[in-house]
Amino acid sequence: MTHAAALDRTPTGISGFDAVAVGGLPTGRCCLVSGTTGSGKTLFSVEFLARGIADFDEPGVFVTFEEAADDIRRNAASLGFPIEEWEAQGKWVFVDASAKLTDEAPTIGEYDFGGLLARIAAATRRINAKRVSIDSLGAIFSRFPLGGVVRYELFRIVAGMEQLGVTSVVTTERVSEYDGVSRHNVEEFVVDNVVILRNYLSEQRRRRTIEIVKLRGAQHRSGEWLFTIDPERGLVVIPMAYIVHRPEAASARVSSGIHGLDEMCGGGFFRDAIVLITGPTGTGKTLTSLQFIAEGVRAGERCLLYTFDETREQLNRNASGWGLDLNEMEASGLLRVNSEYPETAALEDHFMRLWAVLRDYRPRRLAVDTLSALERIGSSRALLDFVISLGSLLRQGETTALLTSAPSGTAGRTSPPISAEIASFTDVTILYRYVETPEREIQRAVAVVQTRGSTHDHSIRMIHIDEGGMHIGDRLPPFPSGTMSLPDNPQWPISPGPPTGGP
Repeated sequence: MTHAAALDRTPTGISGFDAVAVGGLPTGRCCLVSGTTGSGKTLFSVEFLARGIADFDEPGVFVTFEEAADDIRRNAASLGFPIEEWEAQGKWVFVDASAKLTDEAPTIGEYDFGGLLARIAAATRRINAKRVSIDSLGAIFSRFPLGGVVRYELFRIVAGMEQLGVTSVVTTERVSEYDGVSRHNVEEFVVDNVVILRNYLSEQRRRRTIEIVKLRGAQHRSGEWLFTIDPERGLVVIPMAYIVHRPEAASARVSSGIHGLDEMCGGGFFRDAIVLITGPTGTGKTLTSLQFIAEGVRAGERCLLYTFDETREQLNRNASGWGLDLNEMEASGLLRVNSEYPETAALEDHFMRLWAVLRDYRPRRLAVDTLSALERIGSSRALLDFVISLGSLLRQGETTALLTSAPSGTAGRTSPPISAEIASFTDVTILYRYVETPEREIQRAVAVVQTRGSTHDHSIRMIHIDEGGMHIGDRLPPFPSGTMSLPDNPQWPISPGPPTGGP
């Protein structure tokens, strides 16, 4: 057994964080949580205690230097944490140092840490606390001009917490997002565990990330992880909060709503499949999404349609042109439509809204048209986390998903398009393309690149679109060399499987 495996862990209960920490914080040790203003330090410290009580029946002591206890009670109540009730039950105790700090503000460089440690020890023993949160030492340390004094006083606090046998979280401030770990550049050397919360501006939008810099002697996942603050769930680390492995994969199939496409995919999509359709504008991605959703409604399934590039009015008009009445489908209770531009919210906010609808409405089918629009508001990594989290949620609920994307990324974007990023994550990959014929006509064509766990048609077939929707035609004829043009695409073909033949 390794030393890391021998360490006991204390799960924080914070959504997704324990997966990044590979089980939680080392038990009986102190963890420094450092971040700039508004990065979520206080919320982290509150949740550490609150979820310890709610999920693990571990009492806790909260030491506050800045926010008054009443403010913390009110803010925590919005997340469903009944701190007053826990106080009455002897599970939560405040050590309120905020008023005392105000009284002593004129005094520079003096603070009685010995007295504070005595108060924490008394509170810990009174309720047999297992956890302690101290928020924030930056309020005190800012009064010490010398780093050596900060280091000495922090060492006293850490040693005091470890003597009490509690697992503790101590928050402190940092000046910038990517320059050092803490304000005095000494705090991180005193503690065994360091977590950084960031709240930085990227392409005119705020992004929150969390990073475990070290868990001494304990395994953890490295790198920055996107997180958001949800009004219901609190701090949520994406995508780790949503990744759950299912014991079995679905074997039943559902129709795409396009008979020829079902045949090309070996008889339709698996019930829990994530299908990616990539193609240029006008090749039929939106139409395929509409027919996929309409087929679900005909089968009596709840369906959810998300569009990011068209208004609801434009979508209604386009659908009616193919004989599809979205208003009637919605009136039946079997369809919900959400049309909004990506710029109306941050990427993680879009995800949390979608998650809430999936949780409450429980659709059997979801169509998102188009993922490429979301590239305008998020980094490549953030969008990939979005899709991985979404995919995990969909597979848990056996929801068939059809996602569309453009073959090239957003103009000016240096990273690969999302279609390339998630190609290996999806179960079915379908490409739509324009084809130039010998008669100098532009036609549409379709190829099924992969259907994971199934055979499929390897031929390239014509697409015909009329007032009845999309139809899959014959195999493309063997045009003379040089007379047919297919845009370059490194994904075509990839991972070929066993063919099923065709005319």
